[in-house]
Amino acid sequence: MSLNKQIVLTVAVAAVLSACSATPERNETLERARTLVSQVESSPRAGIAAADIANARTSLDAADRLAESKTRVSDMEFEATNAALSAQIANEKILTAEAKEAVANGTAQRQAVLIKARERDVQKSTDQADEARRQATASQARADSLETELADLKLKKTERGLVLTLGDVMFDTGQSTLKPGAYATLDRLATALQQQTQRKVLIEGHTDNVGSSDNNQGLSERRAQSVQMGLTHRGVERSQITALGKGENFPIAGNDTADGRQSNRRVELIFTDAPARIAADPGP
Repeated sequence: MSLNKQIVLTVAVAAVLSACSATPERNETLERARTLVSQVESSPRAGIAAADIANARTSLDAADRLAESKTRVSDMEFEATNAALSAQIANEKILTAEAKEAVANGTAQRQAVLIKARERDVQKSTDQADEARRQATASQARADSLETELADLKLKKTERGLVLTLGDVMFDTGQSTLKPGAYATLDRLATALQQQTQRKVLIEGHTDNVGSSDNNQGLSERRAQSVQMGLTHRGVERSQITALGKGENFPIAGNDTADGRQSNRRVELIFTDAPARIAADPGP
């Protein structure tokens, strides 16, 4: 082979190797976080969820830096997951604001129709008032029946309030996304909270002690927030819900057995009528 041909072949091989080494590996978690963060940042109503969007951007920037370094993949995945979760929370706030705005835009027209209806038919208005009183009475009766409505879900009375424990079967191992099997339970909880708006619920995420305490803390927070988002998506007011992560700090069983660790991997919902008590509650 001539010297010129050898040089050309060497240059071609080097170019191919360089192109291959320059091609970045695609990470689905990071790509999803980039998409979600970009969507909420570009929303005309981004200011409504400015804090959550800022948190999402901070986590995404950290994930991008870790991705560029091509080391600490688990840390990159953690930051990307945090970015996606913050973006989802921001999106929930934006969607809620849009819905309220749509309702407000229609309020004036509805009021005009109602006024004309009252003028035409006073008796109908009286009947409606009577029906409203009957509904209020029925609503008050339902407010005292949470224990009955959710009895089959093993609601327990404690000093902290009524406590419902959801096991980790609602999530894949090490993940914070709710599985479809959890939807029926969330539907029932959302219905009960919508009917009993004086109720407040504190959502606490708990883990076993497998893995680092920092990762367990983050996982417990994300799982509690996933349940919170599931309820708000179903129409529960955010003012009724507080979500906290407790990590591995409050086990209810020993972590030295598989059964004990499974019991410790849980999400607890504490129902109470006292919002101040929820805000100040230090834990079990």
